[in-house]
Amino acid sequence: MIKNTGINIFLLVNLFIFTVPYKIQAQVETPKEKILTVGTFEAAPFSFKAKDGRWTGISIELWENIAKEIGLKYEYEERTVKGLLNGVTDESLDAVVTALTLTTEREKLFDFTHSFYNTGLGIAVDAKKGSLWKAVIKKVLSAEFLRIIGMLIGGLVIVGVFIWLFERKNNKEHFGGDAKKGIGDGIWWSLVTMTTVGYGDKVPQSFAGRLVATIWIFTGVILVSVFIATITSSLTVSQLEYAIAGPEDLHNTVVGTVRHTTSEIYLKANRIAYIPLDTASEGLKAVKDGAINAMVYDAPLLHYFANKDYKGKIKVLPNIFSRQDYGIALPDGSPLREPVNRLLLKRIHAPEWQDLLYKYLGT
Repeated sequence: MIKNTGINIFLLVNLFIFTVPYKIQAQVETPKEKILTVGTFEAAPFSFKAKDGRWTGISIELWENIAKEIGLKYEYEERTVKGLLNGVTDESLDAVVTALTLTTEREKLFDFTHSFYNTGLGIAVDAKKGSLWKAVIKKVLSAEFLRIIGMLIGGLVIVGVFIWLFERKNNKEHFGGDAKKGIGDGIWWSLVTMTTVGYGDKVPQSFAGRLVATIWIFTGVILVSVFIATITSSLTVSQLEYAIAGPEDLHNTVVGTVRHTTSEIYLKANRIAYIPLDTASEGLKAVKDGAINAMVYDAPLLHYFANKDYKGKIKVLPNIFSRQDYGIALPDGSPLREPVNRLLLKRIHAPEWQDLLYKYLGT
């Protein structure tokens, strides 16, 4: 009985020694034996398609170097940001390689590698809308403003003519003389009356003249009020559109950002109204076209697109806010996490990493 027990223990120990390492080894090697599906999307300069259709960028080159060293086979699948998040959560994607920010909410749904790039949010504005005085001049010369000025001048002339017609015979002292002088005096009187200055140097005396004067006094008050309100509104709109210096000014202007991103989370958290867009390029085009006044997104991506497609037309403000850390997303409990982390840290601390950043960012 004791002998049989010893044999059984011996067999169990041998079984444990030879099978457990095999299972662990099989779990680690399983990703190598299949073609991984790696999700990505256009987020230059971290992930984008070259002219030949091949994916490239900072994140892509980092991943490909790591995958080569581990010996992984993979293929890229392009999705929207929401599609990438859903894919790594439901494990239809084995990894997400792009400019994906680490957040507490996302960490609850899936795993991240260590961060390989630290940045923050930035604000892109129209480079030509930098001067408040230029904005005011533009408003003053706008069709709406000129139309109001035309109405005022038209009203002055019409009232001046009527006053001259009613007063020219019986009030020659104030509105006499030829038509040119008499109408000129009438226009002068209508101007000082409308502005409520009322010098008293010229006064209508006939019943018709005073009736016109009464109507014009009330009408002038309304016209001047509209004129002042228009000027005030123009100055306020100009300040809102052009005086964007940082995130504190976003509450008072038209803002855009990309859907399902950390910049959208930031705007929601700070109760800033915004227009959701599909891509950063779409947002910068909207800024250039005047559809929005500011584009909020990851600062390096804004810099890249502004320098590449909108040089001299779009300006990215120098201040960066709301820190962003980029990492590679993996399904929860992925066996790739540890080997990828080790090689990722090795790569970003090597001199070649700075060369890679300079290649795409210029800094």
